Amino acid sequence: MDTQMFIDEGVAILKEKIDDIAIIACSGGIDSTVAAVMANGAVGDMLHCVYVDTGFMRKGETEEVREMLNDLGLNLKIVDASERFFKHLEGVTEPEEKRKVIGEQFIRVFEEEQASCGAKYLVQGTIAPDWIESGGGERDVIKSHHNVGGLPDDVDLTIVEPLRNFYKDEIRNMAALLEIPSSNRQPFPGPGLAVRVLGDLTRKRTEACREACAIVEEEFEMGAEAGEMEIPWQYFAALLPVRSVGVHGDARVYGETIVVRAVRSIDGMSARYSEIPHSILQKISTRITNTLKGDVNRVVYDITHKPPGTIEWE
Repeated sequence: MDTQMFIDEGVAILKEKIDDIAIIACSGGIDSTVAAVMANGAVGDMLHCVYVDTGFMRKGETEEVREMLNDLGLNLKIVDASERFFKHLEGVTEPEEKRKVIGEQFIRVFEEEQASCGAKYLVQGTIAPDWIESGGGERDVIKSHHNVGGLPDDVDLTIVEPLRNFYKDEIRNMAALLEIPSSNRQPFPGPGLAVRVLGDLTRKRTEACREACAIVEEEFEMGAEAGEMEIPWQYFAALLPVRSVGVHGDARVYGETIVVRAVRSIDGMSARYSEIPHSILQKISTRITNTLKGDVNRVVYDITHKPPGTIEWE
C-alpha cells in the first residue's frame, strides 16, 4: 500500500468537495485526528475542529487531546456538553438506543457550532468497520456507530468522509506518516465510556468505570514497559450491572462487577483475546476493588474472541 498516495488522494478529494467553512468532530482518536490533519491541509483556516466533552471521556483525556491537537496546529474549540448528554441518556440502557441518542446529540452540538461559525460541511473520521458494522442493505446491524447508524435523518450539514474505505491498520500507517502522536494510541469508541457502562448512565457509575479503565491502562503499560507482557491492541474495563455479595474487612458489601477486556487485532474486524499474566490481573483486581471499595467488589477477565463477541461490550 502506498500510504502517501492515499493521503494525497484524500486531501485532493477534500479540496474538491469543500468550498466553504467546515467543522470536524475531532475526539483525539486516530481516525478523527487523521481526517482533521488531512482536512486542515486541504482547506486550512476554513476548517473548525470541535472536541465535544460528553462526560464519557477517559481520565485526563480532554487535557491530553487539547495539547495534542494544538501542537498539530489545528483550529480547536472544546465544548463541555456533559450535562446535555447525561440528561438525554437518563434511563436509556438499551445499547442501540444509547448509540442513537449519542449520535443525535453529537449532531445537535455541531449544528449549534455550525450556527456560530457558518459551516456548511461536517467532516467525519468514519472508517470502513464503522459503516460495515452499522448495517444497511443486506448487512445486519452489529452495532450502530454514532457517526453512522446513530445519525439523525435531518442533518443540516453536508457530510464528508475522506477515510470511509480504509481500515484501522491503514489509518495507523497514515497517522505515522503524518507524524501524529496518536498513531499508536489504542482505539476508543466514539460514544466513549457510555458503551462501557452497561445499564444506567449515572455520573457515579461513569466515574467508577473511568477509574477502572485508568487502572487497567496503567497496569498494562507498566507491565509492558517492564517486559512482563506485550501491550494489547485494545484494553479497557467495563462496568456491568451485575451485583454480587462480597466482603470488605468484616463488612458485607453488595457491589457491581468490573470486566477487564484486552484483545489482539490488526483492523478491528476480528480479534483474539490477549493472554495476560495472572500477576498483572491480580494487581488490577486489587487496585480496582480497593479504589472502588463498596461500589465494585468483583473483577473478571473476558476471554472471548471476536467473533463471537465484539471488542466492546455494547
